[in-house]
Amino acid sequence: MARLEIDQLSKRYGDFFAVREVSLDVAEGEFVVLLGPSGCGKTTTLRAVAGFVEPSAGAIRLGGADITDRPPWKRNAGLVFQNYALFPHLSVAQNVAFGLEMRKVPQGEIAPKVAEALKLVRLGHLGDRLPRQLSGGQQQRVALARALVFRPDVLLLDEPLSNLDAKLRQEVRIEIRELQRQLGITTVMVTHDQEEALTMADRLVVMEEGEVRQVGTQQELYERPANRFVAGFVGRSTFIEGAADGQGHFLSEGGLSLRCRPTAPGPAAMALRPERIACAATPTGRDNCLSGTVEFVSYLGAAIDLHVRVSPAERIVAQIPNRADVRVPHVGEDVHVGWPAADGIVFPGKGAGQTANQGIA
Repeated sequence: MARLEIDQLSKRYGDFFAVREVSLDVAEGEFVVLLGPSGCGKTTTLRAVAGFVEPSAGAIRLGGADITDRPPWKRNAGLVFQNYALFPHLSVAQNVAFGLEMRKVPQGEIAPKVAEALKLVRLGHLGDRLPRQLSGGQQQRVALARALVFRPDVLLLDEPLSNLDAKLRQEVRIEIRELQRQLGITTVMVTHDQEEALTMADRLVVMEEGEVRQVGTQQELYERPANRFVAGFVGRSTFIEGAADGQGHFLSEGGLSLRCRPTAPGPAAMALRPERIACAATPTGRDNCLSGTVEFVSYLGAAIDLHVRVSPAERIVAQIPNRADVRVPHVGEDVHVGWPAADGIVFPGKGAGQTANQGIA
């Protein structure tokens, strides 16, 4: 394992910046996830670290050594692709051995290393099978074994779970995280799936339009998002557009007078997390308490979302637990929703929050 440093990395295609001045320091043994929508630059960043994309500017260091201009095979980085990229005509063991053969490892050392790697991913009994004879989860493990067999300094995972079904994805992401901890290998993973990122990462790096918007732990990004984009992308938020007066009051475009933490005066948006919104038949007694009508009920299994119309222009999503002792309001029922002033996160500016908006009609 080794420390990975990305310093002011940029990649241009003509006038278009796929990545712009990205800097990141990944500690030895740390699991960092690059998170963001399609086209945000996360995969370009990962492939630049792997050596498959030539940076336009900046530097990449691994274990203190500058690897910016090194070819991929001289970086000692293990890469697991989105589609696994297994050779269909080679057995599982031969696929895992391929990287060792390319590195001119002595023949007598290859078989023991392959056996060890397959044992790590619990596929030691399937070395003679072809990829087509394996399930999707097993193919993913073969790709992981191939990336780990030569003991890389850094493990790079490019959307490694995207081709698995939902149940298998949950199982395999736990397996990857446990294996990463067991080996203590420095790991960078790319995903657009926030649940995946929240489950697996030591730290998250949220990217948008080729730039880093915020870096931090799951709790830091969820509780203290740096801007509207992060608030909308990490977890879910209802955004209410309006203006802050600078003294802890917020007036929505729909005429709602709300309390909030003091912030700079001017146009702003308030972000509300659904699980922080109380919903009851009678007034909630919170700092902010609004009457409204349930317009939509969304059953999520462990929880239920209530979409409550609180003004002609605004609708708020409140989430309640799915328990036998909790009554679920029906569509058309009048309710009250409320939340403490501190739970409404106010961001300055107007309009940027709409792209991540959830719950506003």
